[in-house]
Amino acid sequence: MKSILRSIAVFALLLSTTVISAQETRLLRQPSINGNQVAFAYGGDIWTTNLSSDLTTRLTSTAAVESNPHLSPNGKWIAFTSNRSGANAVYIVSITGGQAKRLTWHTSANVTRGWTNDGKNVLFASNRDTAPSRFNRLYTVSVKGGPATKLFEQWATSGSYSSNGKQLVIDKMRRWDEEWRDYRGGQNTPLIIIDLKTLTETLLPNNKTTDKQPVWMGDNVYFLSDRTHTSNVWSYNTKTKAVKQITKFKGTAVKSLSGHKSTIVFEQAGYLHTLDINTNRTKRLKIAIKGDFPWTATKWKNVNSRVDYASISPNGKRVVMASRGDIFTVPVEFGDSRNITQSSGAADRAAIWSPKGDKIAWFSDANGKGYALHLTNQDGTEKTEIISIGISKMAWEPKWSPDGKHIAFVDDDTRIRIVNLKAKTIKTIDNAGNNLERGRMGITWSPDSKWLAYAKSGDNSLKQIKVWSLTTNKTKAITDPFADSFSPAWDLDHKHLYFLASTNVALRSGWANTSSMTSKPSYAAYVINLAKKDASPFKPKSDEEEVKKEKSKDKKNKKDANKKDDKKKTDAKKDKKVVIDFDGIARRIMALHLRGNYRGIVAGPSGFMFITEGSTIHKFDLKKLKAKEFGKGLRMYNVSPNGKHMVVRAGKNWKVVKTSGANAKSAKTLKLDFNMKLNRLKEWNQMFEEAWRY
Repeated sequence: MKSILRSIAVFALLLSTTVISAQETRLLRQPSINGNQVAFAYGGDIWTTNLSSDLTTRLTSTAAVESNPHLSPNGKWIAFTSNRSGANAVYIVSITGGQAKRLTWHTSANVTRGWTNDGKNVLFASNRDTAPSRFNRLYTVSVKGGPATKLFEQWATSGSYSSNGKQLVIDKMRRWDEEWRDYRGGQNTPLIIIDLKTLTETLLPNNKTTDKQPVWMGDNVYFLSDRTHTSNVWSYNTKTKAVKQITKFKGTAVKSLSGHKSTIVFEQAGYLHTLDINTNRTKRLKIAIKGDFPWTATKWKNVNSRVDYASISPNGKRVVMASRGDIFTVPVEFGDSRNITQSSGAADRAAIWSPKGDKIAWFSDANGKGYALHLTNQDGTEKTEIISIGISKMAWEPKWSPDGKHIAFVDDDTRIRIVNLKAKTIKTIDNAGNNLERGRMGITWSPDSKWLAYAKSGDNSLKQIKVWSLTTNKTKAITDPFADSFSPAWDLDHKHLYFLASTNVALRSGWANTSSMTSKPSYAAYVINLAKKDASPFKPKSDEEEVKKEKSKDKKNKKDANKKDDKKKTDAKKDKKVVIDFDGIARRIMALHLRGNYRGIVAGPSGFMFITEGSTIHKFDLKKLKAKEFGKGLRMYNVSPNGKHMVVRAGKNWKVVKTSGANAKSAKTLKLDFNMKLNRLKEWNQMFEEAWRY
């Protein structure tokens, strides 16, 4: 699925290609064929190529997105979809070019799907007049204009007429992600042959595979199917009922499909191919696009509003941010913003600051071989170190261990992975309970870097807090399997772990499903005494008379003794370890006296934690067992490793605040100045390679 999303991103990016040199061009989309003419979409415009003369012509040239071209039965017209007037509408244009004519005027989306056999009407799909959830039905509209005619009430997102025009084969489902490989859910329905007079239906054989884009040619219905993992061209014989695989591509799917007489044209791996249905032989078309796209020329752009990730330096002097695929750092008070990566053609994501403040790490596809972990010094002046993340294609929730030796992250297959920065090795320590937990596992290192806590769903779909030991490489659950627990946070006192949990989570239903009532669980905050020997925060307090010890007569001895004590305390702090006594740990889980609709916990200074309730942040004091409002209208992004500084978002502004204060009123607003040079051609090449790699 992730590679599909990238393909969509590439298609959108092609709207911004610069002048293309005279070379074979890829990412030609949605072909249609009639005789020697092939129409297709490229860069948001409609193009044609003549198979005899190899002449390629651009028919539309607007800043709008134009797609789904369909050649008319006589080959003189092309129907297509365009949003040049706002919503998607159906247009036609002569094969020789000229002014396009608009045929549909409804405010709902209208997407071209073909022609009637006589060429007098254009077939299109529209979600007009559907509720509560929108779905497509098929309509026709005359090439002369006028009102559209609905063919039938059955859902349909695409269709193709039989040779006699009395039947129509349809794909009824409008998929929210039609290129999701190996999807086997409820959106997979059989293709249907509908008798246009009686409206009787015949279902084509289907075993929950993704079958789509039917094209009726003679006695056969050709369609795309992922029955053998990779989507290929298949056929269904309307006489014998036999289903047969026609193309046998592996890896990259066949996408768009169209046909005329004995020739099918389709898209695969960004190229257009023809298929002779008599011999089943395919031929790749070599098409070179020459065109000017002036609105996509290389330019400078301010990307302050595109920040999607932020991490604050340990001393709170700078914040590293990811914005539109580049990594920037911005000062809290003095200095300038810096673009650390300056890589318009790469996607740089999820930047984090090292606990020592000397390095910055992020994930990038700049090497053209998939995502890898990148590290450089904090001002970006040294050569970037690249560490492979192996089979992982993407990374979420990166967390640097406090000792600076490891980085943990969750990958695209919801594996929790640990990178050893010195050895440059990587290992998997666990998997999420389901793929919806990607980016939501709350992985967090203990202050001594020996433990990693996270939340994972069990077989009952309730999340448990688990801890993994770096020393033993073993994982143990520390919360009840019948409580929905998440958002673990280690107190910097090395003695406590906070988390949120609910004990009243119940079955939920879809918004339009009334078969059960939707539960609204409440979440409370809890704290765990990790070691048996430590006193409970709830231990009863008693005021007692303080007995003062006699002062030492020897001031020098006292001074020396104090120095020794200070050294012992410093050494003890350095060597302080998090000790977890798993035996009886459930009895040391204590509910905090907090009530609210809480959504997350982050550790602050030793003995404090911050808890979010909507857009309000509360600061909790473990010693006083009280929480006070820290700030409203804030979204908490990151707290520095030493717990002293916090970066938050307040509306459109980013702020840094000291966590030691009573509230966030003293927060300093960051003055972002993020400008990057957009090299569209470089972006296209990089994202194109990434899209087709998977």
